[in-house]
Amino acid sequence: MHAKSRIEIKSPAEIEKMRKAGKLLRAVFAELEQHVKPGITTRELDSLARKLIEDAGAIPAFLGYQGYPATLCTSVNEQIVHGIPGARVLREGDIISIDCGLVLGGFYADSAYTYPVGCVSELAARLIEVTRNALEAGIREMRPDNRLGTLSAAIQKVVEDAGFSVVREYTGHGIGRAMHEPPQVLNFGTPNTGLRLRPGMVFAIEPMVNVGTWKTRVLNDDWTVVTADGSLSAHFEHTVAITDDGPQVLTS
Repeated sequence: MHAKSRIEIKSPAEIEKMRKAGKLLRAVFAELEQHVKPGITTRELDSLARKLIEDAGAIPAFLGYQGYPATLCTSVNEQIVHGIPGARVLREGDIISIDCGLVLGGFYADSAYTYPVGCVSELAARLIEVTRNALEAGIREMRPDNRLGTLSAAIQKVVEDAGFSVVREYTGHGIGRAMHEPPQVLNFGTPNTGLRLRPGMVFAIEPMVNVGTWKTRVLNDDWTVVTADGSLSAHFEHTVAITDDGPQVLTS
């Protein structure tokens, strides 16, 4: 999946271009969030996202990527990631993880949010909160001279302290002129191990968290990843640059 082997260090000018892409992506999510309500279909959300991106002069990053057929990944309830938008109608009590990427000025931005659909269970609400907190814990460790394993371990600790599990097979990644650049960014790991972080590195950090087992399976569409035990899953992601002053979230 990661065609390149060298970790790219972005210049301040390149990071600024990525910030513009990230700002646009955040605006797309802000609009999508207003439409996540009972009765809407995932296909309608996908159509809205594509229009917003293209009207702004950007390119949907996922559409056609390795054959993927849509602008968004819309993963509902036990679906973890890569859910294909379609005729599914969102219902009261669902949760939906929306993953979206775009290209603007030659640079990629990638982000994901999990939203409640109407009123959700206490368990679902806690899962969403824990997953968001895990992302934030990982981002806090994105400081120069820190190690990648410390970032990964911070995510894992938040999740497992809450009694949930971290998905192993799907990870974060470097990002820039390509959507997937090295390194892989695991959501579990050992502190003070792995790559030493440097200013100019830009990662897409994306914990995927399950209520039950961390194990997964892929549906017959060859894309949609679900929890092996049918338990709920949530997913949050930001594109983040490492700077001399600490982490800068480019998609917020």
